[in-house]
Amino acid sequence: MTDSKPTIAVLGGTGDLGGGLAWQLVKAGYSVIIGSRTNEKGEAAAKALSERAGGTPVQGMDNPGAAAAAEIVVMTVPFANQMPTLETIRDQVQGKIFVDATVPLVPPKVMRVQLPEGGSAGMIAQAYLGENVRVVSAFQNVAAAHLQADEGHFDDCDVLVTGDDADAREQVVQFAQAIGMKAWHAGSINNSVVAEALTSVLIFMNKKYKIAGAGIKITGEPQV
Repeated sequence: MTDSKPTIAVLGGTGDLGGGLAWQLVKAGYSVIIGSRTNEKGEAAAKALSERAGGTPVQGMDNPGAAAAAEIVVMTVPFANQMPTLETIRDQVQGKIFVDATVPLVPPKVMRVQLPEGGSAGMIAQAYLGENVRVVSAFQNVAAAHLQADEGHFDDCDVLVTGDDADAREQVVQFAQAIGMKAWHAGSINNSVVAEALTSVLIFMNKKYKIAGAGIKITGEPQV
């Protein structure tokens, strides 16, 4: 990634996770577009985020418009909304990096790992969007509350970044690090099953141990 930061669309940016990620990206100096199901909701969320950021410009659009206008597209929607959202933005993300933060939680048993027939949400996105889209799976194990905070507390919120294209993974690693996270290359999109499954484990641990947003931390020192 060059010194010129890419424009990033956050689809589902009106929710807790997407709104928090958008907030951290704006603070890190990225040009951000909030995507929602309607222009009105996207614009309202963008206005609120801009005001919170002291007037920093933030755009709001519907999901297809946001996906078309951005260089990197991040999707942060519930699993039930994953495919309906993908269907609306498939054409707009061709040739781009598409980051899927979807977790296949199936209410009410969200503390139980229930991976989909397609293997993982990330694998479903890659299969549906096609080989011209570089799908990267990331950010499943970072609590929305940490992202929403004025000052992110990411010491124990490492990010596993998976995808079949190494350069696309690297760009996501870099913008994750720009907002204060420790991000790791974790292999092909098939490996996204690990991060997605971990989310149910972390939700269980949050309840069992009364942790306010459990995360993961990779130990050891890279020798590279």
